[in-house]
Amino acid sequence: MDFPDSELEMAIADVEQELESLKLRYQEICDATQEIAELRESQLEILDQAEHIVKQESLKTELSLIIEKIQDLELKLESKLLKWQEPFWQIVRFTGVGILIGWILRTSL
Repeated sequence: MDFPDSELEMAIADVEQELESLKLRYQEICDATQEIAELRESQLEILDQAEHIVKQESLKTELSLIIEKIQDLELKLESKLLKWQEPFWQIVRFTGVGILIGWILRTSL
């Protein structure tokens, strides 16, 4: 199964590009997770302050903004995790299965 050098170089470039994309998505997930943790700490601090000062509307507004930000980040994380089912990975998986089945059929004849 020989590939010409140009096809091999293109395949390597595609794999490197996919790897870089995967690294970027992983970094985004890590950053968003860290930001969620920080926002949850802020939320707890504001809740503690709100117990002492119940009538301050600015704290309530800030708390609702933090909750919205957490929900947006969680949605972003969920959508990032769903990208693992991209067609590239499906092709890789089924190609491997096809090669394995072909090899088994060839050796059994």
